Amino acid sequence: MGSRIALAAAALLGLATPAMAAQVVVSPDALPAAHDRARVFLGGSIEMGVARDWQADLIAALADEPAILLNPRRPDWSPAWKPVAEEPEFRRQVEWELAALDSADVIVMYLAPGTQSPISLLELGLHGRSGKVVLLCPDGFWRKGNVDITADRYGVKRVADFDELVAEVRARLRRWKPG
Repeated sequence: MGSRIALAAAALLGLATPAMAAQVVVSPDALPAAHDRARVFLGGSIEMGVARDWQADLIAALADEPAILLNPRRPDWSPAWKPVAEEPEFRRQVEWELAALDSADVIVMYLAPGTQSPISLLELGLHGRSGKVVLLCPDGFWRKGNVDITADRYGVKRVADFDELVAEVRARLRRWKPG
């Protein structure tokens, strides 16, 4: 358990450890210029104070994978930033997320029970047809019916639990080839 916490802490800071093959890029850090490893965007519920930090759990689970893990959950996020285009840090966050999503080879979308995650729904709409999305939307997510119907229509890969999410991401990473 202690090593998992250490890996998660290192991941949040964007650090690599000897046991960690994955590179974590946390918003708003620059995305790597080279695309020589598969990129996994960690999209989904982030609602501070509501959604647990599932991104840290996924980073720890994928630490041994030679991938770039793109984490939009930034440790310096301020609720004081207004969600308007004129707010510099808010704009920086949104632009980072859009660029990271566009560059991702795999887009993880975890819509946690008890959250609303409207931006994640927007991102699912933008990328649902791409074939890149792996979706975990358990019972208890406020718009699960909409998500399930949309996923069915557009062939979004759905998984039933966190372990299946990890397994599917690993399978996609094994199939990835530099482009």
